[in-house]
Amino acid sequence: MFDAKKLLEQFLGSQIPGVGGSVRERAGDAIQMAKDNPWKAGALATAVLGTKTGRNIAGNVATIGGIAAVAGLGYLAYKNYQSGQSPQAAPQPAPNASQPVALPPPDSAFSLESPQLSNDFALTLIRAMIAAAKADGHIDDAERANIMEKVQAVDLGSEAEAFLRQELANPVDIDELVAAARTEEQKVELYTATRLTINPDTRAERGYLDLLAGRLGLPDALLDHIDATVTSHKVSL
Repeated sequence: MFDAKKLLEQFLGSQIPGVGGSVRERAGDAIQMAKDNPWKAGALATAVLGTKTGRNIAGNVATIGGIAAVAGLGYLAYKNYQSGQSPQAAPQPAPNASQPVALPPPDSAFSLESPQLSNDFALTLIRAMIAAAKADGHIDDAERANIMEKVQAVDLGSEAEAFLRQELANPVDIDELVAAARTEEQKVELYTATRLTINPDTRAERGYLDLLAGRLGLPDALLDHIDATVTSHKVSL
């Protein structure tokens, strides 16, 4: 089995080609590279998730990256929800901020060291993002072939390529995604990954997001916090 966490990092940009070290260590260089060459900085996200989402994620490589993006944003939203803040009152980063999302503490279920963030669950988060990208129904056979041509150029390895090809071809099984999220924290992370992928500006995308929210059974107030937190960190270039 391939490393799903590494593949998720390639989706969300925690390791930027041509920039030594992580985004957290080289935030300024990463921002400039994303501005100069958004395709290279977010190649996989752009290829699989679509130009709109891929560029949006690539433009935020300094504030989000890899599985830390999902865990960090989910943790922030959950913490603000539990503290009784309104979503609008939650702290908001400055546009194009260079500070990364704060990592959850080690004792949190959102921690990057938590057993909940297993390779299998990272795979579920990738599936959730691909399912979200397909929500508006625009990925037909020709588009899948175009996507895979770009994916092969990134050189992910045969196992990862086969996984992406299968996920793009298969119908979305939302029940399977929901069943994989066994704890409340995992449900938050699943919804966060989906919301990172979708800007719900079409009826189909909004409907898919609402359907997932209903199946996950998360409180409306918590969903509002996730939406506000993700939105505040998805600042375009």
